[in-house]
Amino acid sequence: MRWFRLRAVPVISVLLALIVVWYVAAVWMNSQWTLDQAARAETTPGFTEIVKDTMVQERPKLPAPHQVAVSFYDLVFDKKVTSKRSLVYHAWVTLSATLFGFAIGTGLGIALALGIVHNRAMDMSVMPWAIASQTIPILAIAPMIIVVLNSIGITGLVPKAVISAYLSFFPVVVGMVAGLRSPDAMQLDLMKTYNASATQVLFKLRLPASMPFLFASLKVGIAAALVGAVVGELPVQQGGLGARLLGGSYYGQTIQMWAALFMAAILAAVLVFIVARVEAGVLKRMGMAR
Repeated sequence: MRWFRLRAVPVISVLLALIVVWYVAAVWMNSQWTLDQAARAETTPGFTEIVKDTMVQERPKLPAPHQVAVSFYDLVFDKKVTSKRSLVYHAWVTLSATLFGFAIGTGLGIALALGIVHNRAMDMSVMPWAIASQTIPILAIAPMIIVVLNSIGITGLVPKAVISAYLSFFPVVVGMVAGLRSPDAMQLDLMKTYNASATQVLFKLRLPASMPFLFASLKVGIAAALVGAVVGELPVQQGGLGARLLGGSYYGQTIQMWAALFMAAILAAVLVFIVARVEAGVLKRMGMAR
């Protein structure tokens, strides 16, 4: 009961408040359609009729929560996972690109961080370019990446993974650099008194000290990789949650768009949770957490 009061009650309270605000916004945004239809029919609907109509429109500006929930259930549980109408199918397409890109971005980020920490030339040259790379809007660079890779015969999963890696490597670089530099001067001096080599300092001191920083970065990186995969699916339209979002936008299927958006949010939450559980296990094994 103590855990429920401290953890669950605040979350449920915020969720209920958001749902209430969502319903109010749905009535406000969708009421214009009801009023326009009533004006054409030369009738004057009451408040109850307006609210009732805004809850059941086929293509509302803002779907009500129950409409999104019904559509989500239908697209997840009532469709075969192999069907291209299933959100599970599209979530798998997005997830595969996300994990591939995240692996590339994490490996590249750790490698760059090691070079930056141990080489002053890389610190002065690579780090500014890594920062500058994040100023380019992903919506502008994603089609360019896909076109360039397609021109040399690379299609399918790889272009989307490259976009995911582009977004995920930067948090890993920044976090890993901060973690590798987190040992203070006294700890580094102690390693020198033991006549430790640079490799021993790295594996005995710098890497263990960097683990909390690394996992904090990985949580950001995995979410960014998912965003990159979704954005990468917009131009190619070969499946994935991004394709579902764009398809819903083309045909005014706002309920489908919101269902796909919720699937992406759930997928991101699951990925971050998995990273958090791995973090807890690793840090506990290293004696850094209970």
